[in-house]
Amino acid sequence: MTATRVLFPLAGVLRVASRIVCLIVVVSFAIFAVGQTSTASTHQVDKVSETTTATQPSHEGAVHEAIDEVAGKLTSPFSGITAGSTSQWVIRGVGTLMALLVYGIGLGYIARVIRIRV
Repeated sequence: MTATRVLFPLAGVLRVASRIVCLIVVVSFAIFAVGQTSTASTHQVDKVSETTTATQPSHEGAVHEAIDEVAGKLTSPFSGITAGSTSQWVIRGVGTLMALLVYGIGLGYIARVIRIRV
């Protein structure tokens, strides 16, 4: 089998994988952001009135949990960048940005190089 027959489909697979990974990471961050902003007002009211209320259990669906788990594994190589931070916004934001750069731009670039060379 020639290199052209092997590399051409590989470029397509890399391009599709890049898009899927980026979609998963962006959806996970969007779910996180919506969850954080929806509980922000309740949290602020509790801070102002200095009352302690029990936190309600999360009712995440199976799809939500699966997306978060996969996104966590995809962004875990970049966790060292935010190791000293306690802000969930910084941790999730930097992880998402790095995943988009590496998986989105990086894999997309490799796919384009393979297609050009073939």
